Amino acid sequence: MPKLPGINHERAVKAFEKANFWVTRQGKHITMTNGERIITIPRANPVNAFTMGGIVKDAGLSIKEFKKLL
Repeated sequence: MPKLPGINHERAVKAFEKANFWVTRQGKHITMTNGERIITIPRANPVNAFTMGGIVKDAGLSIKEFKKLL
C-alpha cells in the first residue's frame, strides 16, 4: 500500500470535495458526506497519516486515488 503522509485538514477537505463529498457539519471535526457515506475529519495540522488512511478507506477511495485528488 502506498504511504500517505500527514495532510493538512483543509487540503483533505478540498480533495474530498473533488470526490463529490460536501461538508454537512463543522466543529472540532468536519463531517462530510456524498449522500451514501459519511466521513469525519479532525481539525488537526497535519492529520496523522494512520488516521488519514482510515478516513480515505471509509470514503471508499484507495490511497492512490486520494493522492491524485490532492
